[in-house]
Amino acid sequence: MGRRMLTGSTSAPYTIPIRNRMSKTKSDHRDFADDRDLYSGLIRLHVLHHAAHEPIFGLGMVEELARHGYRISPGTLYPLLHGLEKKGYLRADELRNGKSRRKVYRATPLGRRALRAAGGKVRELFRELMEGK
Repeated sequence: MGRRMLTGSTSAPYTIPIRNRMSKTKSDHRDFADDRDLYSGLIRLHVLHHAAHEPIFGLGMVEELARHGYRISPGTLYPLLHGLEKKGYLRADELRNGKSRRKVYRATPLGRRALRAAGGKVRELFRELMEGK
């Protein structure tokens, strides 16, 4: 996938104010670590959801995912972003602000279609989980 350089873009990359942080116990962290493979698809969908609404960047998504109880390091998130880009779900652009550069990601049309398709499956699973089937 090609990367474009953007300067002076009016669309700000995804930023998140951190609030409503809940205290986590050691067992909460251990439970997440034990079940991480179950959450990996949900994390990818979460990233794709935000990238479909506005440009996102790595650290912003680490913070957003933390708000939802996912503890993910940049060392885990960046390969995930690169994988979604390689599959064609995300497109990366580089924003320049003076000497600093930031890579931002947006959902591609393929990513938006995949997200819509996944939405139906997530709704069905949610219904079954909530109904106890």
